[in-house]
Amino acid sequence: MGEPVLLVQRAGDVATIVLNRPAVRNALDRALAQALTTTARELARDERLRAVVLRGSPPAFCAGADLRERIALSPEERTAHTETIAAAVEALAEIPVPTIAVISGACLAGGAELALACDLRFADTTARFGFPEVRRGIFPGAGGMLRLPQLVGPSRAADLLFSGRIIDAEEALRIGLIDRLCEPGRLDSLIDAWLGELRQAAPTAVRTAKAALRRALTCDAVTLADIRALRRALDHSPEYEEGLRAFAERRAPNWVSG
Repeated sequence: MGEPVLLVQRAGDVATIVLNRPAVRNALDRALAQALTTTARELARDERLRAVVLRGSPPAFCAGADLRERIALSPEERTAHTETIAAAVEALAEIPVPTIAVISGACLAGGAELALACDLRFADTTARFGFPEVRRGIFPGAGGMLRLPQLVGPSRAADLLFSGRIIDAEEALRIGLIDRLCEPGRLDSLIDAWLGELRQAAPTAVRTAKAALRRALTCDAVTLADIRALRRALDHSPEYEEGLRAFAERRAPNWVSG
């Protein structure tokens, strides 16, 4: 049957979720997104946990949605595919203990939205970040439009979201997209040191502080619904069709001005 698309590793009061599709840089197909949703919800109910770590099997964190799967879908199925990824992102965001995205290699599109849903982001210098969806005719559909400007500010978010450009780990640290940066091979030590600090805090106080912070940062549900409605419309657009064809044919999209 092959390797499972998602692994869960336990070490005492810490759970590590590993995205495990390394051959496609851990791209999010429906099976992986559904497994992540189920796992995140299960971990959310575990009162023994102090923290959850999310990482990808080398060589990447997550390259985003699996466009090879999406190419074959109808517009309605593409919307459902996006909603499946959005459900995984939200399930990760709702885990009541601190969550840390541990990032090496590509952290792009839906993968970057997973990282944004975590409380903290630790990366090594191989990490690359971006929201290239506009270069395929869409925009981030799993909460990134809300979370990115909260994290880096509206202007820097606009820079990344409107251009689709990819940035390196040093720039990501400078603009506040990540919280810690280290050389390759040092991430585990960085995480262990932070978890040591966390364990000095009262577990219930940390859970309650996270709930309070989430409430303070959560945008109005109507706003989120409006953003999702705008994103769904793009699943039916000629530009998205062209973006997917260009991806499949390994060429630049041929955008026609409206």
